[in-house]
Amino acid sequence: MAKVVVTLRIMPESPKVDLDNLEKKVLKKIKDIIGDTETKVEIEAIGFGLNALKVLFVMDENKKVDVIEEGVKKIKDVQSVDVTDVRRAIG
Repeated sequence: MAKVVVTLRIMPESPKVDLDNLEKKVLKKIKDIIGDTETKVEIEAIGFGLNALKVLFVMDENKKVDVIEEGVKKIKDVQSVDVTDVRRAIG
């Protein structure tokens, strides 16, 4: 079974949102849906003081990214979630 690397861009409701707390909630939601997985989180500057979370994680190819996207959208302080990249992992 192949693995894919998924990248999400998560926009907070406002620049005042605590990104560290939001990161913890997002990672917990992802792990609740797909189980324990490798993750990487970066903060991406958008502009005017607003930052987004860029979350990369590995999952099985046969699972649906839509389920994760919808789950993360339901988290308090999340304005939007975009799947920016899905790539098949080599190896």
